[in-house]
Amino acid sequence: MRVVDLSHPLRTGMQVFPGDPQVRISGAASVPADGFEVAELHLGSHSGTHLDAPRHTVAGGAGIDELPLEWLIGQARIVRLPEAAPHSTVSWSQAADQLTGLAAGTIVLFETGFSRWFGTERYLSHPVFDADIARILVAAGVRVVGFDTLNPDPTPDPANPASGSPDGASALPFHDVFLGAGGAIIENLANLAEVTWPDPQVSVLPLRLAGVDGSPVRAVAFQP
Repeated sequence: MRVVDLSHPLRTGMQVFPGDPQVRISGAASVPADGFEVAELHLGSHSGTHLDAPRHTVAGGAGIDELPLEWLIGQARIVRLPEAAPHSTVSWSQAADQLTGLAAGTIVLFETGFSRWFGTERYLSHPVFDADIARILVAAGVRVVGFDTLNPDPTPDPANPASGSPDGASALPFHDVFLGAGGAIIENLANLAEVTWPDPQVSVLPLRLAGVDGSPVRAVAFQP
């Protein structure tokens, strides 16, 4: 079996969405002192490579523990967009030729190459995805979509939190459409370029956090 890890490691001080809880991992017990080791974790539900459930932006939407597991394991289609520029908007026409013959239930993953900037200021300047892509994917029966960026929508400048919302419009138009339709969004994927075979199998299983809006995942692509 070929396996590629699509997840960023969770570690203290790692980059998070501006304003989200910082990640802190510390020791709660040690073998020398206690005879066993236990780590204490402090992190937000959207730390590292993670899955957004509808509840993230939809009041009363499904929590992460309510997503059907069969949605989160299965065949994926990777859309390669290596020319996507910082702060550019990816339109449906730029991706359409890589999404022909898409079967309902396919997990669609977008590779922009921005994962190589994870942990740097440049990562905040990622391309964004037009909400029409979300509408077309929902209509095609896609329930899970993922990105190797911090966000499919604009990420605000930490020094200017209002910068992510253009003149009164929703700050999260892609989220509004896709999560509003009951789907789930994976963010901060890594290593998609290492998946060199077509239509890989993918697993993006979250922690079973009752009633929570999202969860870190160990995302992997594999070929049985």
